[in-house]
Amino acid sequence: MTSTPLVTLDDVRAAADRIKGVAHRTPVLRSRTLDARVGAETFLKCENFQRIGAFKFRGAYHAVSRLTPEQLAKGIASFSSGNHAQAIALAARERGSRAVILMPEDTPPSKREAAEGYGAEIVTYDRYSGDRTAIGRQLAAERDLTLIPPYDHPDVIAGQGTAALELIEEVGTLDALVSPVGGGGLIAGSATAAKGLDARIRVIGVEPEAGDDTKRSLEAGHRVSVPVPRTIADGQAIETPGELTFPINQRLVDEIVLVSDDEIRDAMRFAFERLKIVIEPSGATGLAALLAGRLPQVPPRVGVIVSGGNINSRRFAELCGD
Repeated sequence: MTSTPLVTLDDVRAAADRIKGVAHRTPVLRSRTLDARVGAETFLKCENFQRIGAFKFRGAYHAVSRLTPEQLAKGIASFSSGNHAQAIALAARERGSRAVILMPEDTPPSKREAAEGYGAEIVTYDRYSGDRTAIGRQLAAERDLTLIPPYDHPDVIAGQGTAALELIEEVGTLDALVSPVGGGGLIAGSATAAKGLDARIRVIGVEPEAGDDTKRSLEAGHRVSVPVPRTIADGQAIETPGELTFPINQRLVDEIVLVSDDEIRDAMRFAFERLKIVIEPSGATGLAALLAGRLPQVPPRVGVIVSGGNINSRRFAELCGD
Protein backbone atom coordinates (compact mmCIF):
# COMPACT_ATOMS: atom_id res chain seq x y z
CA MET A 1 0.00 0.00 0.00
CA THR A 2 1.18 3.56 -0.68
CA SER A 3 0.45 6.41 1.69
CA THR A 4 -1.63 9.35 0.50
CA PRO A 5 0.60 12.31 -0.43
CA LEU A 6 0.57 15.15 2.09
CA VAL A 7 -0.06 17.67 -0.70
CA THR A 8 -1.47 16.91 -4.16
CA LEU A 9 -1.94 18.79 -7.42
CA ASP A 10 -5.60 19.21 -6.47
CA ASP A 11 -4.51 20.90 -3.23
CA VAL A 12 -2.32 23.31 -5.19
CA ARG A 13 -5.19 24.07 -7.55
CA ALA A 14 -7.52 24.67 -4.60
CA ALA A 15 -4.92 27.01 -3.09
CA ALA A 16 -4.74 28.90 -6.38
CA ASP A 17 -8.49 29.46 -6.21
CA ARG A 18 -8.31 30.71 -2.61
CA ILE A 19 -5.50 33.21 -3.22
CA LYS A 20 -6.85 34.44 -6.57
CA GLY A 21 -7.43 38.16 -6.52
CA VAL A 22 -5.35 38.61 -3.36
CA ALA A 23 -1.93 37.31 -4.37
CA HIS A 24 -0.48 38.67 -7.60
CA ARG A 25 -0.17 36.53 -10.71
CA THR A 26 3.49 37.39 -11.23
CA PRO A 27 5.15 37.97 -14.61
CA VAL A 28 7.33 35.51 -16.53
CA LEU A 29 10.38 37.22 -18.02
CA ARG A 30 12.50 36.12 -20.97
CA SER A 31 16.02 37.14 -22.01
CA ARG A 32 17.68 36.35 -25.33
CA THR A 33 21.04 36.95 -23.71
CA LEU A 34 20.26 34.43 -20.99
CA ASP A 35 18.99 31.90 -23.52
CA ALA A 36 22.20 32.26 -25.52
CA ARG A 37 24.42 31.87 -22.48
CA VAL A 38 22.55 28.86 -21.16
CA GLY A 39 21.78 27.23 -24.50
CA ALA A 40 18.08 26.78 -23.74
CA GLU A 41 14.76 28.59 -23.65
CA THR A 42 14.49 29.98 -20.14
CA PHE A 43 11.40 31.27 -18.37
CA LEU A 44 11.85 33.27 -15.16
CA LYS A 45 8.85 33.26 -12.80
CA CYS A 46 9.43 36.56 -11.03
CA GLU A 47 8.14 36.30 -7.48
CA ASN A 48 10.04 39.47 -6.64
CA PHE A 49 6.87 41.12 -8.00
CA GLN A 50 4.66 39.22 -5.54
CA ARG A 51 3.06 41.04 -2.61
CA ILE A 52 5.67 41.59 0.14
CA GLY A 53 8.28 41.02 -2.59
CA ALA A 54 8.49 37.23 -2.39
CA PHE A 55 6.65 33.95 -3.05
CA LYS A 56 6.03 33.55 0.68
CA PHE A 57 2.78 35.51 0.50
CA ARG A 58 1.19 32.67 -1.47
CA GLY A 59 1.57 30.05 1.24
CA ALA A 60 1.08 32.42 4.14
CA TYR A 61 -2.18 33.84 2.84
CA HIS A 62 -3.49 30.42 1.89
CA ALA A 63 -2.80 29.08 5.39
CA VAL A 64 -4.24 32.13 7.15
CA SER A 65 -7.33 32.10 4.94
CA ARG A 66 -8.18 28.61 6.18
CA LEU A 67 -8.17 29.53 9.89
CA THR A 68 -11.41 29.67 11.84
CA PRO A 69 -12.85 32.97 13.06
CA GLU A 70 -11.85 31.96 16.61
CA GLN A 71 -8.24 31.36 15.57
CA LEU A 72 -8.11 34.65 13.70
CA ALA A 73 -9.47 36.49 16.74
CA LYS A 74 -6.70 35.11 18.98
CA GLY A 75 -3.90 35.82 16.51
CA ILE A 76 -1.10 34.07 14.65
CA ALA A 77 2.48 33.22 15.54
CA SER A 78 5.35 32.31 13.26
CA PHE A 79 9.12 32.36 12.92
CA SER A 80 11.07 33.57 9.92
CA SER A 81 14.32 35.08 8.67
CA GLY A 82 12.31 37.74 6.91
CA ASN A 83 10.03 37.05 3.95
CA HIS A 84 7.62 34.67 5.69
CA ALA A 85 7.46 37.17 8.54
CA GLN A 86 6.27 39.87 6.17
CA ALA A 87 3.90 37.46 4.45
CA ILE A 88 2.24 36.33 7.68
CA ALA A 89 2.04 39.91 8.92
CA LEU A 90 0.27 41.06 5.75
CA ALA A 91 -1.93 37.96 5.53
CA ALA A 92 -3.01 38.43 9.14
CA ARG A 93 -3.85 42.07 8.45
CA GLU A 94 -5.80 41.13 5.33
CA ARG A 95 -7.90 38.69 7.39
CA GLY A 96 -8.44 41.02 10.34
CA SER A 97 -6.04 39.20 12.66
CA ARG A 98 -2.69 40.02 14.28
CA ALA A 99 0.74 38.43 14.06
CA VAL A 100 3.63 37.85 16.47
CA ILE A 101 6.82 36.87 14.64
CA LEU A 102 10.05 35.39 15.97
CA MET A 103 12.98 36.72 13.90
CA PRO A 104 16.78 36.34 14.14
CA GLU A 105 18.59 39.26 15.71
CA ASP A 106 20.67 39.65 12.53
CA THR A 107 17.72 39.76 10.13
CA PRO A 108 18.28 42.48 7.50
CA PRO A 109 16.72 45.66 8.93
CA SER A 110 14.61 46.19 5.82
CA LYS A 111 12.85 42.85 6.36
CA ARG A 112 12.14 43.48 10.03
CA GLU A 113 10.90 47.00 9.32
CA ALA A 114 8.62 45.69 6.57
CA ALA A 115 7.06 43.10 8.90
CA GLU A 116 6.51 45.75 11.55
CA GLY A 117 5.05 48.01 8.88
CA TYR A 118 2.38 45.38 8.19
CA GLY A 119 1.50 45.43 11.88
CA ALA A 120 3.45 42.48 13.29
CA GLU A 121 4.97 42.36 16.75
CA ILE A 122 8.59 41.17 16.47
CA VAL A 123 10.35 38.98 19.04
CA THR A 124 14.05 38.29 18.37
CA TYR A 125 16.43 35.42 19.10
CA ASP A 126 20.04 34.41 18.32
CA ARG A 127 19.92 32.11 15.29
CA TYR A 128 23.39 30.73 16.08
CA SER A 129 22.47 29.45 19.54
CA GLY A 130 18.67 29.22 19.68
CA ASP A 131 16.26 26.62 18.27
CA ARG A 132 13.72 28.78 16.46
CA THR A 133 11.15 26.00 16.11
CA ALA A 134 11.18 25.28 19.83
CA ILE A 135 11.14 28.97 20.73
CA GLY A 136 8.36 29.64 18.23
CA ARG A 137 6.21 26.82 19.57
CA GLN A 138 6.71 28.06 23.11
CA LEU A 139 5.79 31.60 22.09
CA ALA A 140 2.59 30.40 20.40
CA ALA A 141 1.63 28.25 23.40
CA GLU A 142 2.27 31.01 25.94
CA ARG A 143 0.14 33.52 24.02
CA ASP A 144 -2.50 31.08 22.78
CA LEU A 145 -1.75 31.84 19.13
CA THR A 146 -2.05 29.61 16.06
CA LEU A 147 1.42 28.75 14.77
CA ILE A 148 1.97 28.88 11.01
CA PRO A 149 5.60 27.90 10.35
CA PRO A 150 7.42 29.05 7.20
CA TYR A 151 7.38 25.70 5.38
CA ASP A 152 6.34 22.73 7.51
CA HIS A 153 2.60 23.15 6.98
CA PRO A 154 0.43 21.51 4.28
CA ASP A 155 -1.47 24.70 3.47
CA VAL A 156 1.78 26.66 3.16
CA ILE A 157 3.29 24.03 0.84
CA ALA A 158 0.17 23.97 -1.35
CA GLY A 159 0.16 27.75 -1.56
CA GLN A 160 3.81 27.90 -2.60
CA GLY A 161 3.11 25.42 -5.37
CA THR A 162 0.85 27.93 -7.09
CA ALA A 163 3.90 29.76 -8.49
CA ALA A 164 4.94 26.71 -10.53
CA LEU A 165 1.31 26.04 -11.46
CA GLU A 166 0.97 29.55 -12.90
CA LEU A 167 4.30 29.29 -14.72
CA ILE A 168 3.40 26.07 -16.52
CA GLU A 169 -0.13 27.26 -17.27
CA GLU A 170 1.36 30.32 -18.97
CA VAL A 171 4.33 28.91 -20.90
CA GLY A 172 3.36 25.28 -21.41
CA THR A 173 5.19 22.19 -20.28
CA LEU A 174 8.84 22.40 -19.27
CA ASP A 175 11.73 19.99 -19.43
CA ALA A 176 13.09 21.21 -16.10
CA LEU A 177 12.02 23.42 -13.21
CA VAL A 178 14.73 25.07 -11.11
CA SER A 179 13.87 26.32 -7.63
CA PRO A 180 15.75 27.70 -4.62
CA VAL A 181 15.73 25.44 -1.57
CA GLY A 182 15.62 26.66 2.03
CA GLY A 183 13.34 24.74 4.34
CA GLY A 184 11.89 23.02 1.29
CA GLY A 185 8.36 24.43 1.10
CA LEU A 186 8.73 26.21 -2.24
CA ILE A 187 10.32 23.29 -4.04
CA ALA A 188 7.95 20.77 -2.40
CA GLY A 189 4.92 22.70 -3.61
CA SER A 190 6.53 23.42 -6.98
CA ALA A 191 7.49 19.78 -7.53
CA THR A 192 3.98 18.68 -6.56
CA ALA A 193 2.49 21.02 -9.16
CA ALA A 194 5.06 20.34 -11.88
CA LYS A 195 5.14 16.56 -11.59
CA GLY A 196 1.37 16.47 -11.19
CA LEU A 197 1.01 18.25 -14.51
CA ASP A 198 3.79 16.33 -16.28
CA ALA A 199 5.75 13.57 -14.57
CA ARG A 200 8.58 14.01 -17.08
CA ILE A 201 9.54 17.46 -15.77
CA ARG A 202 12.92 17.33 -14.01
CA VAL A 203 12.84 19.25 -10.72
CA ILE A 204 16.18 20.72 -9.66
CA GLY A 205 16.77 22.46 -6.35
CA VAL A 206 19.50 24.99 -5.65
CA GLU A 207 21.18 25.61 -2.30
CA PRO A 208 24.06 27.89 -1.28
CA GLU A 209 27.29 25.96 -0.76
CA ALA A 210 27.34 26.83 2.93
CA GLY A 211 23.79 25.53 3.45
CA ASP A 212 23.65 22.16 1.70
CA ASP A 213 21.46 20.40 4.26
CA THR A 214 18.89 19.18 1.73
CA LYS A 215 21.54 17.85 -0.67
CA ARG A 216 23.24 15.98 2.16
CA SER A 217 19.93 14.70 3.46
CA LEU A 218 18.82 13.36 0.09
CA GLU A 219 22.16 11.63 -0.34
CA ALA A 220 21.93 10.14 3.16
CA GLY A 221 18.30 9.08 2.78
CA HIS A 222 17.25 10.91 5.96
CA ARG A 223 17.26 14.44 7.39
CA VAL A 224 20.69 15.63 8.48
CA SER A 225 21.76 18.96 9.94
CA VAL A 226 24.59 21.32 9.06
CA PRO A 227 26.02 24.19 11.11
CA VAL A 228 23.98 27.37 10.78
CA PRO A 229 24.95 28.52 7.27
CA ARG A 230 26.88 31.76 6.89
CA THR A 231 25.88 32.89 3.43
CA ILE A 232 24.59 36.03 1.75
CA ALA A 233 21.47 33.97 0.90
CA ASP A 234 19.93 34.60 4.33
CA GLY A 235 16.57 33.20 3.28
CA GLN A 236 18.26 29.85 2.72
CA ALA A 237 20.30 29.81 5.92
CA ILE A 238 18.57 26.66 7.16
CA GLU A 239 20.31 23.91 9.16
CA THR A 240 17.87 21.02 8.60
CA PRO A 241 15.25 20.23 5.93
CA GLY A 242 11.63 20.46 7.03
CA GLU A 243 10.02 17.47 8.68
CA LEU A 244 7.03 17.60 6.31
CA THR A 245 8.78 18.97 3.23
CA PHE A 246 11.64 16.47 3.17
CA PRO A 247 9.59 13.34 2.36
CA ILE A 248 7.90 15.22 -0.49
CA ASN A 249 11.25 16.32 -1.85
CA GLN A 250 12.69 12.83 -1.44
CA ARG A 251 9.94 11.56 -3.71
CA LEU A 252 9.75 14.35 -6.27
CA VAL A 253 13.05 16.28 -6.48
CA ASP A 254 15.50 14.86 -8.99
CA GLU A 255 18.65 16.73 -8.05
CA ILE A 256 20.14 19.42 -5.82
CA VAL A 257 22.98 21.64 -7.05
CA LEU A 258 25.04 24.16 -5.11
CA VAL A 259 26.11 27.73 -5.86
CA SER A 260 28.71 29.96 -4.23
CA ASP A 261 28.09 33.42 -2.82
CA ASP A 262 30.14 34.88 -5.69
CA GLU A 263 27.94 33.09 -8.22
CA ILE A 264 24.86 34.47 -6.46
CA ARG A 265 26.30 37.98 -6.72
CA ASP A 266 26.94 37.48 -10.43
CA ALA A 267 23.33 36.41 -10.94
CA MET A 268 22.05 39.45 -9.06
CA ARG A 269 24.18 41.70 -11.28
CA PHE A 270 22.98 39.92 -14.43
CA ALA A 271 19.34 40.35 -13.42
CA PHE A 272 19.89 44.02 -12.67
CA GLU A 273 21.87 44.85 -15.80
CA ARG A 274 20.14 42.62 -18.37
CA LEU A 275 16.61 42.08 -17.03
CA LYS A 276 16.32 45.41 -15.18
CA ILE A 277 15.04 43.73 -12.01
CA VAL A 278 16.32 43.60 -8.44
CA ILE A 279 16.44 40.22 -6.75
CA GLU A 280 17.70 39.28 -3.32
CA PRO A 281 20.46 36.66 -2.85
CA SER A 282 18.09 33.79 -2.04
CA GLY A 283 15.95 34.73 -5.02
CA ALA A 284 18.97 34.61 -7.32
CA THR A 285 20.21 31.10 -6.61
CA GLY A 286 18.21 29.39 -9.37
CA LEU A 287 19.45 31.89 -11.94
CA ALA A 288 22.97 31.55 -10.51
CA ALA A 289 22.90 27.80 -11.08
CA LEU A 290 22.09 28.32 -14.76
CA LEU A 291 24.63 31.08 -15.33
CA ALA A 292 27.41 29.22 -13.52
CA GLY A 293 26.81 25.99 -15.41
CA ARG A 294 25.83 24.05 -12.31
CA LEU A 295 23.24 21.99 -14.17
CA PRO A 296 25.09 19.02 -15.66
CA GLN A 297 22.89 19.04 -18.76
CA VAL A 298 20.55 21.90 -19.61
CA PRO A 299 17.39 20.67 -21.39
CA PRO A 300 15.62 22.70 -24.10
CA ARG A 301 12.98 24.44 -21.93
CA VAL A 302 13.78 25.47 -18.37
CA GLY A 303 11.63 27.32 -15.85
CA VAL A 304 13.30 29.15 -12.96
CA ILE A 305 11.54 30.46 -9.89
CA VAL A 306 13.02 33.81 -8.88
CA SER A 307 11.78 33.61 -5.34
CA GLY A 308 12.08 37.17 -4.05
CA GLY A 309 13.49 40.68 -4.25
CA ASN A 310 13.59 41.95 -0.68
CA ILE A 311 16.89 43.78 -0.43
CA ASN A 312 17.50 47.45 0.22
CA SER A 313 19.65 49.67 -1.98
CA ARG A 314 22.53 49.83 0.49
CA ARG A 315 22.82 46.05 0.83
CA PHE A 316 22.43 45.55 -2.92
CA ALA A 317 25.24 48.01 -3.62
CA GLU A 318 27.39 46.39 -0.95
CA LEU A 319 26.99 42.96 -2.54
CA CYS A 320 27.00 43.89 -6.22
CA GLY A 321 28.95 47.15 -6.49
CA ASP A 322 32.24 47.20 -8.38
